[in-house]
Amino acid sequence: MKVVYLSLTGKTRQFVKKLGWDFVEISKKNPVCQMEEPYIVITPTYGEQVANFFYEFIEFGENRALLKGVAGSGNRNFNTSFCSNSRELASKYGIPLLHCFENQGTDKDVQILIEKVREIG
Repeated sequence: MKVVYLSLTGKTRQFVKKLGWDFVEISKKNPVCQMEEPYIVITPTYGEQVANFFYEFIEFGENRALLKGVAGSGNRNFNTSFCSNSRELASKYGIPLLHCFENQGTDKDVQILIEKVREIG
């Protein structure tokens, strides 16, 4: 499964690299591209600005049709805001919230996400 992600501090990037899957990193310099295969999104928890990056990406071309799920990273110190961006995307697009993990995740978090992605195909 291809992964689309945003990493402001590098922690989400570290997690994505542990998965061993193809990925696309979006940023201010690279906000959109047309996906050609199914993908999941992994988003950090940084509020509305981060969500807007993903809205722009998902709404570009045919990307919405290929989106299969979302996972989120964050810090549990954020309390109810922990993984709020990923929860918002899952709700807005009617896709599964696959997993939420703290910071760059653990090996167990990697295995959980891999299993969840297998379950959705």
